[in-house]
Amino acid sequence: MLASGLLLVVLLACLTTTTVLMSIWRQRKLWGKLPPGPPPLPFIGNYLQLNTERMVDSLMKISERYGPVFTVHLGPRRIVVLCGHEAVKEALVDHAEEFSGRGDQATFNWLFHSYGVMFSNGERSKQLRRFSIITLRDFGVGKRSIEERIQEEARFLLEAFRETRGAFIDPTFFLSRAVSNVISSIVFGDRFDYEDKEFLSLLRMMLGSFQFTATSTGQLYEMFYSVMKHLPGPHQQAFKELKGLESFIAKKVEQNQRTLDPNSPRDFIDSFLIHMQQEQKNPNTEFSLRNLVMTTLNLFFAGTESVSTTLRYGFLLLMKHRDVAAKVHEEIDRVIGKNRQPKFEDRANMPYTEAVIHEIQRFADAIPMGLARRITKDTKFRNFLIPKGTEVYPMLGSVLRDPKFFANPRDFNPQHFLDEKGQFKKNDAFVPFSIGKRYCFGEGLARMELFLFLATIMQNFHFKSPQSPQNINVSPKHVGFATIPPNYTMSFLPR
Repeated sequence: MLASGLLLVVLLACLTTTTVLMSIWRQRKLWGKLPPGPPPLPFIGNYLQLNTERMVDSLMKISERYGPVFTVHLGPRRIVVLCGHEAVKEALVDHAEEFSGRGDQATFNWLFHSYGVMFSNGERSKQLRRFSIITLRDFGVGKRSIEERIQEEARFLLEAFRETRGAFIDPTFFLSRAVSNVISSIVFGDRFDYEDKEFLSLLRMMLGSFQFTATSTGQLYEMFYSVMKHLPGPHQQAFKELKGLESFIAKKVEQNQRTLDPNSPRDFIDSFLIHMQQEQKNPNTEFSLRNLVMTTLNLFFAGTESVSTTLRYGFLLLMKHRDVAAKVHEEIDRVIGKNRQPKFEDRANMPYTEAVIHEIQRFADAIPMGLARRITKDTKFRNFLIPKGTEVYPMLGSVLRDPKFFANPRDFNPQHFLDEKGQFKKNDAFVPFSIGKRYCFGEGLARMELFLFLATIMQNFHFKSPQSPQNINVSPKHVGFATIPPNYTMSFLPR
């Protein structure tokens, strides 16, 4: 009896050992086909080769040794990194389907868990993305009605700036209130009053969680979230902020449910609720309350932070480069004048302003590592074999600073988007909204907001910094998942 028991133990031990060895053998066989990269240590991966304060620079330094396509281990996470226009385009456009999955963004995934349009995969992503694009169009995105909504909000913003009477102010929440009200009018059917305390609290929650992803601790969390999520630290505050945003959206959804008229949708939430009713008998539907709350939060968050952060960086750059601001003022006065509010169609006759806005976006580099992708099936890419499920970082910042496309990629220079005749010229490496199947479908709205807000504000104001231009620091405050501009104050002086 004892002998048979010992035999069973030995057999189980042998089986376990064989299974482990086979797994290691398969992994090593696979590693030989993955892009090259620095050898990882158990659990901590390549942590010792990475500076979490300067994650993007660390990855670009590794690229110098291993090439534009390499493998890095962020703790236990294996990531394939793509650098430069050629590699990113080849992956996201030429192999669009294979690179169309969504990878993790650990801070946001704590809340979203692959729900909602931004962080989902497969059929869920396709259904929610298709519905979101159609519904945004139904509520005016890309049409004259949303342009009028932006123009109206720009007037509210002008009044708020006038009330400062030239005092030095932090423009952060002035800009985020205006930009957020545009997307709010679509998803919630109405704008918020600028003095609404709940609105300001929501904006602080968004800014706080967004900034956390750019910090050193945020990058550390990306590597070791499986352990860190159970520990105290700044990430717990980011979770609290995300939870607060979710609670607000859930409350809005409940209000809409109580007053819903299926024949007259008032906003994005109504349209989603109506579609949920229509899909009740479909066993494969992705139209659930969970996806409604998370998709609405995706739109509200992305529709606020991306444009407002870019504008905030833009004002700083224009105070630093007064000659650029003077040329924009001259073009606005010549094309639009001082009495008519700017229209989006004016853009066609304002090549310099258009070039400045593009250069602001390029320099600001809002999401330098891009939203992580995931390989949807075993994929041969160049001479490598990337297995299904592998996460991919398409380094959008490396494309926006690709020296093959931008003569002085580290400098702010609108000439990057102007030809020898001073006309606007497109650049294939301009990819702030990403490319391929998972590009940002809010691109059209963002472009319209950037032009109308910037042109309207500059039509009415000069900018002044408490510092001389040569002393203005335009280096980012944090660079991680996001790029966060430095804190500053400025004065809006009527023209």
